Amino acid sequence: MMKEKQQPDNNTIVQSKTDPILLKAYKILKVYAKATGTMISVHDHNYLPIPEVFDEIISEKNICLYCTAYKRNATIHKLQELTINPCNDLHINAIKEANRFGGSYIYMCELGFMFWTSPIYADDRFVGALLGTGLLGIDSEESSAQMYLIGNGVVPMSVLQEKLAPFPRGDAEQIKALAELMLIFAKSLSVGSDNYYETLKRRSEQQSILSAKIKELKFQYPTGTPAPGYPLDKERMLLAALRRGDHETGRKILNELLAILLFSNPDHFKYIQFRAIELVVLLSRTNIVPGNTEKVILETNNHYLKRIQNAQNIEELTDILHLVVEHLAGQIFSFQGIRHASALRKAERYIWEHYTRKISLQEIANVSGLSAPYFSTIFKEEMGENLSSYLNRLRVEKASRMLVETDLSLSEIAGACGFEDQSWFSKIFKTYIGVSPGKYRGQGGDRSPDLSEDHLSVNYRRLIKE
Repeated sequence: MMKEKQQPDNNTIVQSKTDPILLKAYKILKVYAKATGTMISVHDHNYLPIPEVFDEIISEKNICLYCTAYKRNATIHKLQELTINPCNDLHINAIKEANRFGGSYIYMCELGFMFWTSPIYADDRFVGALLGTGLLGIDSEESSAQMYLIGNGVVPMSVLQEKLAPFPRGDAEQIKALAELMLIFAKSLSVGSDNYYETLKRRSEQQSILSAKIKELKFQYPTGTPAPGYPLDKERMLLAALRRGDHETGRKILNELLAILLFSNPDHFKYIQFRAIELVVLLSRTNIVPGNTEKVILETNNHYLKRIQNAQNIEELTDILHLVVEHLAGQIFSFQGIRHASALRKAERYIWEHYTRKISLQEIANVSGLSAPYFSTIFKEEMGENLSSYLNRLRVEKASRMLVETDLSLSEIAGACGFEDQSWFSKIFKTYIGVSPGKYRGQGGDRSPDLSEDHLSVNYRRLIKE
């Protein structure tokens, strides 16, 4: 009887032709392994070892086969069967982590073997990863004892110790150096992705900072309590920091602003994109460095706005905003190097400490050490708006938060924010926000316009056409 031809299993991993970059990586890593006394493997974009390394992987020196034999009760005969390795998920997750932040990832398996991996890219696309091992992170006695337990005592301890004899224990610095050397190889092999490693690393660091700040917000605003509104005061603090040349504080404030935005609007990527667009427009229009024409500002503005619209995830979006701040920090006219730098710093600090009460031009000028008329002139020149407008913005931003986060009456909020009376407060608030304080509170602080499918608001669409 003719034997029926078996159909391929739907779960079978189809191995495509090996990418030339990975073949080149394999040749280089063979030299790396020989020079360092380690073992290597090259994985493709599906996290599967390339066929060219298969013979080395199933050799006796691969201790992973021991766990496969005794934890899975299986023997590997072909490439696709490598996925039954008990540590397969461990290796895949490690490669994913290295890919996520664009660097080396060092980890240890259950037996105490150290591994390190680095991603390879082509035109900012993940094509595979390098993987190294061959050193123990614990004493061989501990490792052999663990192997003995896994094998249920079937293999004598003396045989296990003999298996582990070729693998020395590596110290932290040695393993780190081997990982860094592998990363150098990975970077040299990647094509069309010169800055991609740095980009991924930068994004990873940014997300770590944001995650920490969001955790703080979760503690401040437990489940069931109203989330904080959009931090207009943070926008003002960010602009002030950039104007005075304090780039580090600017980055810190941007992270605080983003953390509040992400915390208050989880799973609302479209809304966050809109806010990012607003922020870029605000920052770019504050670029008042002499010699920067409106055309230059508009071109810069459009460049970053397009990148924000094309962003696919929060990591990209937050990274773009950080790049905007970095770029504008070098463009916005700051207090550094100008004749009245010290006077304006003193004045600004005093304003931030006292703007919630009635404060006069003369009072601020006295702090700066300049006459009131002269101070008023240079303040407008350097800050881009007169003192009255500057104070009103600060007060409105403070009031907008109090309207959403407190139950104080409008008159109480007006007094707490430095307005003369409730009527004046309402008039100024509507001028800057677009709605009355009462309506703003009734809407829960939401004054954002509707967004279209391309993430642009009606107001912004009108703005870019002007």
